[in-house]
Amino acid sequence: MDERRKLSRKYLIIYSRVFDQPLGKLLGYLSDLGETGAMIIAEDALEVGAVLSLRFDLPDPKIFHAHYLNIAARVAHCDVDVSPAFYDIGLEFLDITPEQKIIIQKMMEVYEFRR
Repeated sequence: MDERRKLSRKYLIIYSRVFDQPLGKLLGYLSDLGETGAMIIAEDALEVGAVLSLRFDLPDPKIFHAHYLNIAARVAHCDVDVSPAFYDIGLEFLDITPEQKIIIQKMMEVYEFRR
């Protein structure tokens, strides 16, 4: 099965923290974001195929009218980063609500790298 993303992602200028929502454990930092998925940089590997309940910290509550985004995701890939102390973890979002989609789009708009 081809695990490559179908839509382009925006590389963010702000690294939001990403937590395992039920445990409250920091998993890593958001490094890129698309409407259907994201990539985080993490110190620990995650099992490919695992389904997680995630909490993304939102960088500016005034813009987003919230402090965090809760979303379910599947681990699509987990690879050693350029820096071997870290992992690049690809996440595929599951069952995105219209409200979650608006927040994701706003994050992409406000915090993408200007190229």
